[in-house]
Amino acid sequence: MKKTYKIEVDCANCALKMEEATKKVAGITDATVSFMTQKMKVEFEEGADVDAVMKDVVKACKKVESDCEVYL
Repeated sequence: MKKTYKIEVDCANCALKMEEATKKVAGITDATVSFMTQKMKVEFEEGADVDAVMKDVVKACKKVESDCEVYL
């Protein structure tokens, strides 16, 4: 399953760090974070609990960029 989320991030480097952190979260098969469009595209593993996985994604993103926002 693929989903797109609106995000708020300050710079392209921060977006890259968020993308790398998101790809490491259990339940994620792929992710793309775009600074230009302020969107995060996420591909989930088959049968993954989307809400639980996205909570982990937000935690991971906050670790690398504390003032970022991911609108669930």
